[in-house]
Amino acid sequence: MPPAALAVHLSIGQAYAWSVFKPPLEKALDLSGTASALPFQLGIVMLGLSAAFGGPLVERNGPRWAMFISMVCFSSGFLISALGVATRQYWLVVLGYGFVGGIGLGIGYISPVSTLMKWFPDRPGMATGIAIMGFGGGALIASPWSTQMLSSFGAGTGGIAETFLVHGLVYALFMSLGVFLVRVPRDGWLPEGWNPAAAATRALVTTANVSARNAIRTPQFWCLWVVLCFNVTAGIGILEKAAPMIQDFFAHTATPVSAGAAAGFVALLSLANMTGRIVWSSTSDLIGRKNMYRVYLGAGALLYLVIALAGDSHNFVFILCAIGILSFYGGGFATVPAYLKDLFGTYQVGAIHGRLLTAWSIAGVLGPLIVNAIADSQEAAGKTGPALYTTSLYIMIGLLVIGFVANELIRPVSDKYHEPVLTSAEPLATPQGGS
Repeated sequence: MPPAALAVHLSIGQAYAWSVFKPPLEKALDLSGTASALPFQLGIVMLGLSAAFGGPLVERNGPRWAMFISMVCFSSGFLISALGVATRQYWLVVLGYGFVGGIGLGIGYISPVSTLMKWFPDRPGMATGIAIMGFGGGALIASPWSTQMLSSFGAGTGGIAETFLVHGLVYALFMSLGVFLVRVPRDGWLPEGWNPAAAATRALVTTANVSARNAIRTPQFWCLWVVLCFNVTAGIGILEKAAPMIQDFFAHTATPVSAGAAAGFVALLSLANMTGRIVWSSTSDLIGRKNMYRVYLGAGALLYLVIALAGDSHNFVFILCAIGILSFYGGGFATVPAYLKDLFGTYQVGAIHGRLLTAWSIAGVLGPLIVNAIADSQEAAGKTGPALYTTSLYIMIGLLVIGFVANELIRPVSDKYHEPVLTSAEPLATPQGGS
């Protein structure tokens, strides 16, 4: 199962390397920074929406069906984008990469999560970290690979179109591995010697089950929605503009950052994103989900403050803080399915996770919009260097503080939302409209 999950998530995680395409697209098609972010933003919007609406279908049809749909949509998105760049029709790039590819992102993202938690019910944080680790690490492969192809094919419309074409074909082949490898455990399977009742003695961990329909009626769901939305907004704003951001930050210092070094920075952030997903989510199995989010949100706000205060005086400080922020960003994604399992049980957790990812849709627009729009306006006002981003950094700090408060408000789910306890002979039926 882990290789099956990674085959899909390492592919769709290419979305985090979009910033590599921003400068050549802006030059080749005469786009602003805000306009060049549109495919990425729409892709994240569609990720959340397709996960929300497709979650019940994934639960019903299984992970193999979901991985196949993801492969078709994600690869087709690149092929449509290649046509759009070749014909200089930017709306096709937005449609292909953003809309069609975004559907592939959402279905592919949730496809292995609930399945892996069924294989590892004793370590759900580790399980979701394994599944979602690949999504954070996708740019570690895609960033240098895309940079090399743009160098070889050229950074004009023809070279960008060829690069998109190769991406679509290669990712289709790689994602096919996940389709063929994925399996689900038999009903009622548990690890030898593991007792679910003993695990439920920890705070916020329940053995009861809540349907997707009831989950969205609880304050816990919406508190966690705010937590995820603002944690993602704070991380994705940097990630989407990582390559041009580090170049802008140190443009007027004695050691300006080259395009190649900026691409390396993107890959480094991807490594932090990927590592944080498995390390921090596994740590949450030991210290609890609520405590883990206290670290993500509280320490993340402090790291943003350090970047804002340090400015361009120390590039090492900037890089180190960005690595920390992106590790918390990735860890937040990987920990949230286990947090949902603790609060709502395993019944329909995939569908609940899909609906929670609408927070990612909002954050996918909000984060890049804050960073790009403020940077564009500051640049128009004649400002350069860190001044392009200072306001954005303080906004991110405020959002993380709000998320911290929302996490503190999370309590155990009331019994009135629980599904009735059935005997072993009675299968748990899906309620009408609850899927």
